[in-house]
Amino acid sequence: MEGKNLLVVSAHAADFVWRCGGTIAKYIKHGANVSVVILSYGARGESNDLWKLEGQTLENVKAVRQEEIAKAAKVLGVENYEIWDYQDYHMTINDKKMDQLVRKIREVKPDYIVTHSQSDILNPDHTTVSKFVFESSVLATSAGVQIEGLPAIKQTSIFGFEPHQTEISNFKPDTFIDITETYEDKRKAMECFNTQKHLIEYYSDRAKMRGNHARRISGNKSYQYAEAFTRFFPYVGGEFV
Repeated sequence: MEGKNLLVVSAHAADFVWRCGGTIAKYIKHGANVSVVILSYGARGESNDLWKLEGQTLENVKAVRQEEIAKAAKVLGVENYEIWDYQDYHMTINDKKMDQLVRKIREVKPDYIVTHSQSDILNPDHTTVSKFVFESSVLATSAGVQIEGLPAIKQTSIFGFEPHQTEISNFKPDTFIDITETYEDKRKAMECFNTQKHLIEYYSDRAKMRGNHARRISGNKSYQYAEAFTRFFPYVGGEFV
């Protein structure tokens, strides 16, 4: 992992932690360069507890979510993160936003991009972001899409992380990352999100379940916790791995 460039694109404030926090912390721990783009605060659709408070405002909701993001990023060791403050629920993509992400991809030159999987039946923002990232990654490879000082890059491997409603979103993981060594970091990062604290136990249980799958498939009994992903593109190489 040392020296690898990893770009994570998260639709809302906490998505990168729930679904990928252990993997992010592991890559950072082992010397990778990790950049995280958080497209929105999730202020409209993923901050329901905050809106129950009398006199609540959009500006205050965003401020609370920004503080949560900062605390979680520090726990995971993420130094390079950006919040683009798109509107969520529902999120729309235009050419300006596409240009912004193409530029970011070319700047980072990622070995891997991790984002939302291609279908999330109960969260259209996640499906929108998955398509957004995929299309931007393709544009980033085209020499005809010219950005001064940022030439086209090769096609990047893309991995989609697990949606909340796994089965009914037809999510079928083909990649499991062992996060046993960084699970406690993920847990502490999840606990930074008081706005969505009802999800902490769910994703703790999910990591444990995926750890069970990782042990069974690999035979490696040291795997206690894992995160699951799908590949956007088939594996290509000179041998089976």
